[in-house]
Amino acid sequence: MTPAPHGDSAARDGGWDQNSALARAVLSQERIAVMELDMDLRPVRANEACAAMRPDGAGEDWLLEIPGTGAHGTVRAFMARVAATGAPVVAAEYALGPAGDDRMVSLTCIRVTDPLGVPVGVAVAAVDVTDRHRAQRRLSAAYREGFEIGGSLDAVHSARDLVAVLVPSLGELAFVDFPEDVIQGRDPQPGYRGAAASAARRVATKAADGAWPAGLVQVGEPVPAPPEQLLPAAMTVGGALLIDAELGRRIAGDDPYLLRRLMPEGMHHALGCPLHHHGRFFGYAQVYRVDNPVPFDDGDVKLMQDLCLRTALAIDNAFRFTREHRTAVVLQQSLLPPSATETAAAETAGAYLPAGGSVSVGGDWFDAFPMSSLRLALVVGDVIGHGLQATATMARLRTAVQTLADLDLPPDELLTRLDDLVQRMVAESKEPDTVGASCLFAVYDPVTGVCQMASAGHPPPVIVRPDGSAEYAEVVPGPTLGVGDNPFEVFSTVLPVGSVLAFYTDGLLRRAAPGDAGATGSRTADAGATGPPAAAASPVSGVADSQEARLPGELAGLVAAGLPLDGIAAELTARRAGREPPDDDVTVLLARTRVVAARSTATWEYAADPAAVHDARTDVLRQLDAWGLEEEAFATELIVSELVTNAIRHAGGPVVLRLIRDRVLVCEVADPSNTQPRLRRALSTDEGGRGLFLIAQLSTRWGCRYGARGKTIWTEQALGPGR
Repeated sequence: MTPAPHGDSAARDGGWDQNSALARAVLSQERIAVMELDMDLRPVRANEACAAMRPDGAGEDWLLEIPGTGAHGTVRAFMARVAATGAPVVAAEYALGPAGDDRMVSLTCIRVTDPLGVPVGVAVAAVDVTDRHRAQRRLSAAYREGFEIGGSLDAVHSARDLVAVLVPSLGELAFVDFPEDVIQGRDPQPGYRGAAASAARRVATKAADGAWPAGLVQVGEPVPAPPEQLLPAAMTVGGALLIDAELGRRIAGDDPYLLRRLMPEGMHHALGCPLHHHGRFFGYAQVYRVDNPVPFDDGDVKLMQDLCLRTALAIDNAFRFTREHRTAVVLQQSLLPPSATETAAAETAGAYLPAGGSVSVGGDWFDAFPMSSLRLALVVGDVIGHGLQATATMARLRTAVQTLADLDLPPDELLTRLDDLVQRMVAESKEPDTVGASCLFAVYDPVTGVCQMASAGHPPPVIVRPDGSAEYAEVVPGPTLGVGDNPFEVFSTVLPVGSVLAFYTDGLLRRAAPGDAGATGSRTADAGATGPPAAAASPVSGVADSQEARLPGELAGLVAAGLPLDGIAAELTARRAGREPPDDDVTVLLARTRVVAARSTATWEYAADPAAVHDARTDVLRQLDAWGLEEEAFATELIVSELVTNAIRHAGGPVVLRLIRDRVLVCEVADPSNTQPRLRRALSTDEGGRGLFLIAQLSTRWGCRYGARGKTIWTEQALGPGR
């Protein structure tokens, strides 16, 4: 419709001036403050709402003097611009008062013209938007606090984080209930049967005044189920439930007991939401408004849904972490050897304490297994990283160490072969930086008392001798496994019988928090320690007061106290754990050395003469008779005859024969040749080639190892109890 000229307006409308009526309506209403100013920005008139909004002590032109600068500049500046150009300003927001006053006002300014179109001033409409700004700040603060939910990877702690955000952001009281599956640490079944239909227990509450009402369900108590399920269908997909006092009574079936347990006294409104993620129901959260009668709005509902979704995600992550952690721990412990072993070489005891808190189990491992001729292999290693990948890497390395040890490789060559394996693993990995390990491999010979060891980037063991002295072994650590191109050095030492070797991973060197058991316990151990000063005993760290420097004295004190090896290992791990789970795996392997008595060994040397075979048989039979092993004489005579004959025929002399008697009877024949003996099945027409096959049938196990010069073929025969 084309507007009529100004002069004809009143006549055509029967004398009723619509413009005047609109102006009167705007000026007379009480919700929007309106002020008219002339072209010099002097107030002309204002309605009562404008006067009511005026701050105390302000003049009639208070709108012009609103402090601060917004997107359109100062209020006076943008009003002058509107008066000059006619371009309106819509919804410009300004703080109404000085600093500390959170009142906000939204201003809309337009230019006013007379009937001839001549500008005569400006009109300003002001709307108080303080409540909206306060709600936005409250919701923004709640969202910021919501980012802290789930930081601990603990389901109950996440529930406590949630109620801490809900109160006071949304109400005065809030709770979280978990179904029994979640409380027991079991993954809930897929699907959702509704919050009230699931047997639940309260796990977290929060009250604005600090006191949770005594009549409501308390933390740890089961939540009574309503007589009927009235929750709407939206709950099945993670929606929210708005409850007023009337609906709350209907849900409780007007049962006085349920009303007292489920509804706080004076409740106006409640807002509930399930903790639902990836098809699993983890719990239910609800917030009450008791003091505030204002219903929950869409922003409150959206905030509640977002916070509950974040909490459910945090709980799901906690369960995923727990599942992986438990799997890794079970796998790790299933791959580790028995915690204690007894062999002719040593008594051993190990302890493994997995990392706790938000750190998954790592790839630490230890091993103690017998080698040929009663020798004992002692291994400790630490794989890079944590979780299932580290555990799987540990399993591969432990298997490789045992396989290489069966070849009787010296420690330096074994680590070199192991380093080659890790390099191949790095090349195959999609994340090569996460593959690697340190390892310490040692071999102890109870016949000679010699212990040889080599290190691939691993801390040296502590040696506690029978006289009470304690020191680090002077092994020179080579590069960690996977680096390559660097040789490993072998350290050899003679250990008196009864010496204690302590192998460990770096988790043992992390001190417990002040006040924990480790802080006081280690000082007690140091007081009773003997031997060299701790500061000089540690090649790991030059700091005299470091845990590395204290460890030898601590071990010496525990050994001197007469504790068994498993007790020492348990005490060391307990001291490192302190009051909180360690942030890295703690692994300890202890070995107390033994020796084979001189009367239980016999050694002969023969020239490369075929007649020496007869002498060898005679010497062996005489020795077995002296040991009372007549039952083993026939088999041993055949073994010795074959081995000595082969050595003289194929390797030359001298040939060294040694018998060792312990729980098994060991027969060794050493020669200067490096040829590899091989077991084969001879044909019926062959004149020879049955020697090693015969040896394999007569012995429990047999093998060959190489030394600096030549090789040694060995066999073992089981001896009955008491032999």
